[in-house]
Amino acid sequence: MNQSAYYRNKVIWITGASSGIGEELARQLATFGAQLVLSARNQEKLSNLKASLTKPENHLVLPLDLANLGDVNSYIEQIQSKFGRIDIIINNGGVSQRASANDTSMEVNRQLMEVNFFGNIALAKAVLPIFRAQKSGQYLVISSIAGKFGFHLRSIYSASKAALVGYYESLSMEEAAHGICVTIAFPGKINTPISTSALTASGEAHGVMDHNQATGMSVEKCVAQMLDALAHQKKEVLIGGKELLAVYMKRFLPRLFWKIIPKQSAT
Repeated sequence: MNQSAYYRNKVIWITGASSGIGEELARQLATFGAQLVLSARNQEKLSNLKASLTKPENHLVLPLDLANLGDVNSYIEQIQSKFGRIDIIINNGGVSQRASANDTSMEVNRQLMEVNFFGNIALAKAVLPIFRAQKSGQYLVISSIAGKFGFHLRSIYSASKAALVGYYESLSMEEAAHGICVTIAFPGKINTPISTSALTASGEAHGVMDHNQATGMSVEKCVAQMLDALAHQKKEVLIGGKELLAVYMKRFLPRLFWKIIPKQSAT
């Protein structure tokens, strides 16, 4: 499939666009001729990103905080005022975790769920009436390999990413008759700064680039695979290296999974 033709002129809303996978999604989609809505908390980073993209005048900076969305309809109104429609929403914004279940406070548990799950689905619900009226629309949801199985220091992060799977699989079944498609991406070890902003037990930033991220798949390759899956309207896509074998191991060789995977490094 010609991805440039598929994405050309589509209005695509990207959350978590200020860095990592979200930023690279913006860069690749802009080269395909998409019209982008760039969202994250940091307005300065978003503005700098917009200025660096192909045809910056075609894109909209729309700062938001997934933990404190406020009036979600105001975001929808701004997008419709500029573009008149929304074709795709990429729910990429989120935060990781680097703390044990025992040490993580309930306040941090709730904070992470608010960002990774409730903020995410609030935007999904906000665009759904538009998708229904258009009789078309796509969701790209960035879960994680941690949404397939739990892992050290990821208890609430894993729970939030698994929750997204249950929600969007249900949404996909319910809305297929309205021409709406859902693709769920499960990235493994990707070379992004996600570990630096991960929350510790007290809610502080981890502040360290973990070995698993530093040696992971390039973000450019990861995003290319995501966009290919989205263009082909796949239900899900696993992205990463040999760590993906754990997904199949858990399903088909569970005893081996529980023997090997708990011994792997958490960072």
